[in-house]
Amino acid sequence: MSADIPSEAAHQPTAGRRDGWERRELLRLLAVGAAAPAAGVLTGARRAAAAPAGPAAAPPPAAGPTAGPVPGIVKPLPAEWFVPRGTNAEMRFDALRAGADGRPVGRHVPVERFFVRNHTSTPLIDAGTWRLRLFGSGLRGAPTAERPVEFSLAELRALPSHTTTALIECAGNGRSFFTGQQHQSVPGTPWTLGGIGSARWRGVRLAEVLRRAGLTADAVDVMPAGLDPEPVVGGVGLGRVRRPLPVAKALDDVLLAYEMNGEPLTPDHGAPVRVVVPGWVGIASIKWVGTVEVADRPLFSPWNTDSYRLFGPDYPPGGSAPLTTQVVKSAFELARDAVLPAGRTHRLHGRSWSGAAPVRRVEVSVDGGRRWRRAELRDEPRYGDWTRWHVDWRPERPGRYELRARATDRLGGTQPETAVFNREGYLFDAVVVHPVTAA
Repeated sequence: MSADIPSEAAHQPTAGRRDGWERRELLRLLAVGAAAPAAGVLTGARRAAAAPAGPAAAPPPAAGPTAGPVPGIVKPLPAEWFVPRGTNAEMRFDALRAGADGRPVGRHVPVERFFVRNHTSTPLIDAGTWRLRLFGSGLRGAPTAERPVEFSLAELRALPSHTTTALIECAGNGRSFFTGQQHQSVPGTPWTLGGIGSARWRGVRLAEVLRRAGLTADAVDVMPAGLDPEPVVGGVGLGRVRRPLPVAKALDDVLLAYEMNGEPLTPDHGAPVRVVVPGWVGIASIKWVGTVEVADRPLFSPWNTDSYRLFGPDYPPGGSAPLTTQVVKSAFELARDAVLPAGRTHRLHGRSWSGAAPVRRVEVSVDGGRRWRRAELRDEPRYGDWTRWHVDWRPERPGRYELRARATDRLGGTQPETAVFNREGYLFDAVVVHPVTAA
């Protein structure tokens, strides 16, 4: 991320940006909610006389036995579940083999085990006084940030609820393999493959809230912003963490979630309300959402201009379009450099996923990629979620082995041998070499 942040208004859409949504499609989506009350007589919303989003409270230090010092995270971080990564906590993939009750973790990662991605620190927000504030030129009457349309948490809960299972995955998940596997230096958090988690989210569709707030057919972009402390890079404040969504995506499957795995959100995962954007890079799923700007023109922030785009020799000089859909990945539920008894059959477990489509097949190699065989899928593959799988392997001789897993989704996307380099280390999708020893 550059320390010299240019004016957001100065940025223009880059090649490949999906701005030109058909007006006819937007009007059709709007018509679904045509019965919603007009602005001024909103059900579950109101115009605020003056509604600044106050500063978020600083959290206390994390309690309990931890994986190391992780400033600004509230929940305990047991070393057997997490690896500290600066202000973040990576889930240990091998820990999925043993849950709190001794059984493997299922499709949904328990809240206490879910990875944490923070730009600064976890805020503690009073759910009773929290308000979601919507404003901008894409709403009827163009409410301003000083006089927005407001929803309380109780008002959101009174709206029709929706539940979905979705992965949240950091765009940099797998970044360390650019360096460790491809010998290409990249900055940023050195995630292995544990910057991801699947959960069951419950909340209200963003589309429902936008319609009730008075969404117009001229709306182009929708930009949620969080209430966490402002990141500062090179002495320059970047403002609240925020990133625009095209209005068609906002009206499709985006959720304003207030529950995770059947319980109210906890502070580290976005309480009281967060955005969940299935299939897209994690930065789109803004935690601790406090405001939503709706505009009749493209919107920009440091998180879709200076970062979360692809820069490098294989991309245009100005970088790629802002990142959206996640790539195909696979991971073993086994520690790297694990030692397994030779001459015995072992059941190797793992998970594969894609942001574009359900997984179609998974193949595993136990000889460094020379031969491949199909793994048995344990779940019915679904869009926006991972698929668990297993394969049996018997190493006859002691020695060093390289395991590999690769997935292919139903759109034909598959994992290559080498990921295309980009200078920030985003979207690593290559087959990962997983060393083990038979002894």
